Amino acid sequence: MELVTISDIEAAAKRVEDVAVRTPLLLQTWDPRGTLWLKPESLQPVGAFKVRGAFNAIAALDDAARARGVIAYSSGNHAQAVAYAAQRYGVPAVIVVPDVAPRIKVEATRAYGAEVIEVPIGEHEGKARELAAERGLTLVPPFDHAAIIAGQGTAGLEIAEDLPDVEVVLVPISGGGLAAGVGTAIRARCPRARVIGVEPAWAADVADSLRQGELVRWPQADRARTIADGLRSEPSELTFAHLREVVDQMVTVTEDEIREAVRVLARKARLVAEPSGAVTTAAYLSHADELPAGKTVALVSGGNADPALFAEILAG
Repeated sequence: MELVTISDIEAAAKRVEDVAVRTPLLLQTWDPRGTLWLKPESLQPVGAFKVRGAFNAIAALDDAARARGVIAYSSGNHAQAVAYAAQRYGVPAVIVVPDVAPRIKVEATRAYGAEVIEVPIGEHEGKARELAAERGLTLVPPFDHAAIIAGQGTAGLEIAEDLPDVEVVLVPISGGGLAAGVGTAIRARCPRARVIGVEPAWAADVADSLRQGELVRWPQADRARTIADGLRSEPSELTFAHLREVVDQMVTVTEDEIREAVRVLARKARLVAEPSGAVTTAAYLSHADELPAGKTVALVSGGNADPALFAEILAG
């Protein structure tokens, strides 16, 4: 299986430089260890890192494919990213979402002009593939695509350029596209750094898979339990092949630890993070004994928090 290279990520960086925000690394002065930097991908135009991969994938299409339109399936952030990228290119977009997706993400997707189709959870991928064949649309998957992985990897390039002596990079893992891309970039640019994947304990299928050396599939109902709705997907063969090469270690965090990290990010870092985006901070705060010491970057992957849930978490 051919893996994404640093050259692919460098090419993606040129494609997305006018769309994706170059998010800063923010040293956290409240941290007594003084070793934590946050990379707030929550500041992207769609509130999450997903704009990097979506824009790179659509940019790589030929004119005929763009004219026919694109289709995606997603629980929220990828949906918004594809809708936004399609709008920027003037490309028709159809997005299939599970009917349990956070309303804030669904409405934001519609606001970018996409046709949104809601289906029962677990059926959105199949429906998207069916519609792609029926309508002649190009499928832009959330992670199982080389252009998506390369686009997400541009966040890793930025980390390496802004903190070249970084020692630990914490990345959330769901389908694996972000960790695959970021890990590839860090391996190439900062080979001494350790790449640590973070998952909710209630959706720790990647930790299980890496431990066993093969993909282990968890039931949808088990993965759906976590408050981190953006981390309920499973890796593909393609992303898992990357993860086996670039992830040094996995850490899992509890639901209470995720909630506490959301509160810390809001109160001390002044960042709105959705639960999925807070898991890396949760790992740093609650699992220091499991992590290597040194300069650490925690990637805050998104900030599209449901308002009611966010208020509930802040209230404790």
